[in-house]
Amino acid sequence: MLMLALMRLRGDDDFGGQLMNESEHEDADWIHSPRSRHQVALSLAVTLMWAAARSTLGPKMVVLNKIYTRTGDAGTTGLGTGERVLKSALRIAAYGTVDETNAAIGVARIDLGAASAPVGDMLARIQNDLFDLGADLCVPEKPSNAGKPRLRIVAGQTDRLEREIDQLNEHLAPLTSFVLPGGTRAAAQLHVARTVCRRAERLMCELAATPGETVSDDALKFANRLSDFLFVASRYVNDLGQGDALWVPGQNR
Repeated sequence: MLMLALMRLRGDDDFGGQLMNESEHEDADWIHSPRSRHQVALSLAVTLMWAAARSTLGPKMVVLNKIYTRTGDAGTTGLGTGERVLKSALRIAAYGTVDETNAAIGVARIDLGAASAPVGDMLARIQNDLFDLGADLCVPEKPSNAGKPRLRIVAGQTDRLEREIDQLNEHLAPLTSFVLPGGTRAAAQLHVARTVCRRAERLMCELAATPGETVSDDALKFANRLSDFLFVASRYVNDLGQGDALWVPGQNR
């Protein structure tokens, strides 16, 4: 059971090296010291408890005790199912771009002023949701894992985004043209996050249309609604839309 737990929870370089089997390190001499044996025993105990909790209670917090694992040096990575795929695979590109979206949102949050505190709280929740989305995408739905507890995006997360879009939009005047990305730094960064999110959504749509691949409807809806939220949020933090620069068709011809 111990080795099974380790094998199932072995890390991969793309996920920060969650709980790898330390005895597979190329130089295993360190394991013979009393201190190292104690550390390994403690790590194994934590691994078993985490595995037992996950098997009964569903997804739990990830434990990161080693950052590099060397398992991805040959250009492959592991899905949540344990399957090894090329890092250039479409599914990896999809949830990798979700990660890019999250990083762009993190940069935007740095530049939010006190007046935009409500948006900051919303973005913090979204960043957590984006890890949920990545977890969803890294475990494709297949007959072999049907019925197993998996972390999936649910309709309630998209419903919350819609409520928050409406909440922010109440403070904005109707648009008479498309908005040129810019204004405050936070607004510009949110536009960057929006366009990265759209790229993630396109990759998810392409993945969903690929024979043998699946992406849930709830995941697709969440990605679509998120880009809408980021657009409205960019206007909100741009002096409630007063700082928006609008597209003038053919202005410079």
